[in-house]
Amino acid sequence: MPLKKHRLLTAALAGIVLTGLAAAPASAGGSRVLTDAVPTPKLGWYKCYEIAECATVKLPLDYRKPKGPKTEIAVLRVKAKNPAKRIGSLFVNPGGPGGSATQFALAAPQFLSDSLLERFDVVGVDPRGIGASQQVKCFPSVRAQTAVLNLMNVPFPVTNAEERNYIAGSKKLGRACSTTGRPLTAHSSTAEVARDMEVVRRAVGDKKLTYLGFSYGSALGQYYANMFPSRFRALVVDGVLNPNAWVGNSRQILDQRLHSGDAGYKALIEILKRCDKAGETKCVFAEGNPVKHFAQVANRLKTDPVDFPDGAGGTVKVTYAVFVSAILGALYSTNAGAEVTAIAAEVAAVQEGGSTAPLLARYRAAKAARAYDFPYENGFEASSTVICTDGKHPARAESWPAATDRRDREAPYFGRSWGWIDSQCASSTWTVRDPNAYTGPFTKRTANRFLIVGNFWDPATNYQGAVSSRRLAPNASLLSSNNWGHTAYGSGVCATTTIDNYLLTGKAPKDGKVCTDAAQPFTTPLPPPSTLSSAGAGKKRPPVVSPRPISILG
Repeated sequence: MPLKKHRLLTAALAGIVLTGLAAAPASAGGSRVLTDAVPTPKLGWYKCYEIAECATVKLPLDYRKPKGPKTEIAVLRVKAKNPAKRIGSLFVNPGGPGGSATQFALAAPQFLSDSLLERFDVVGVDPRGIGASQQVKCFPSVRAQTAVLNLMNVPFPVTNAEERNYIAGSKKLGRACSTTGRPLTAHSSTAEVARDMEVVRRAVGDKKLTYLGFSYGSALGQYYANMFPSRFRALVVDGVLNPNAWVGNSRQILDQRLHSGDAGYKALIEILKRCDKAGETKCVFAEGNPVKHFAQVANRLKTDPVDFPDGAGGTVKVTYAVFVSAILGALYSTNAGAEVTAIAAEVAAVQEGGSTAPLLARYRAAKAARAYDFPYENGFEASSTVICTDGKHPARAESWPAATDRRDREAPYFGRSWGWIDSQCASSTWTVRDPNAYTGPFTKRTANRFLIVGNFWDPATNYQGAVSSRRLAPNASLLSSNNWGHTAYGSGVCATTTIDNYLLTGKAPKDGKVCTDAAQPFTTPLPPPSTLSSAGAGKKRPPVVSPRPISILG
């Protein structure tokens, strides 16, 4: 896959670096009964976006009541370039939760291999509450939403005052989504998305599902495989969450279960050690001890933030949280080594009274991006709905400071960053539940083998998530990759062609295959100093301006 395609995929995944109704969780067999009771809908396709076809379909809000209230689901497809050799449809999901699958499918020509584009219609089904589907809306107005989100308008809280505000905002958000957000918040768990995808599979005429899901989309893929174990042809999950950890228990915050913080810290320290070994001719941050120097730079920002020009006559304050978030965003890239060390070197230079240029472009839109304005933007509410109704969470938002402190000791820098991802889910304030949520088992023997893909240095979906998910699955193959960044597809020839061949043929690779051909950091000399000032131009801006990551896992 061309590098340009992989960068577009990475950008999509990163921009999109986690009591109520009482009912028994839905079983896998029950899910088949529920969806089979819904007649196959007719999709009224129409031309859209020049290269695609769009449709919307009304599906049951509650699958236990197939003739009851409906919710509107958006579907988009980019048709196969070679209809004569068409295999069927390839359903894709970019993760999040909160990412738009229709927009991801629309971008398929920019990140999927030509072999897949030739032979598959690429289909995106926007999850409930998200994108072009009927949207979750937890507040009656933008004004009411802004009042709450302003309390959470930091990448993650660091000071006591920020924690107090964040907790207050988390509680208000949980209550709003449990009241004003209903009824959709009570019927938008991952299980509902899997059911919607199953009905749309029938609607597009496929006998069995072919699926490629990234990051949180790996949870959706594993849910489908266990809820409908005989109904997929080929299924790939890349950047994998262990579904049992995703569901979790009420004693642990989400990052205690997923260990995303550990993944980010592992990747960062490896980069800094390789930087040290490569030396100053290949790494801009190699002088001295990079691990200790990075800690000094980060810790100084806690008490002494630095100002960067924003390119529009103003400045952007780079705090500790902004810096860590920028580093996490850089870790999502296949070029993580160069980007992480460049950011660290730039901040260090400013701390010592020097000047900088590359980082300016990354923060240029920061002020505008922080503003909440018309129209109503529901990304945070949509992702929260899935996280909060899929899993179990501690009772009180006030318990998050102690839990995130513990996580940050275990995984410095990123334990706190990832740890605050689900504070709005505290069960005493987020009280709405999905009566049709699926909580397992995730150990079903599927009729066909599916493919689990993990890369060693993923900063969001810990590689151990792929390993442990493989242990759960009686009929799956694990493909591992040595690439950097978030997810493996498109990072190297080996991983990409292995995934492509499986999707094209339905024949999974041997379990335990390892790809080692991905680009590695600090293998070439640095360009001359005169060119370093533009080295970061055109790269993806790290997600440092959101009140918290809208796309928590991809």
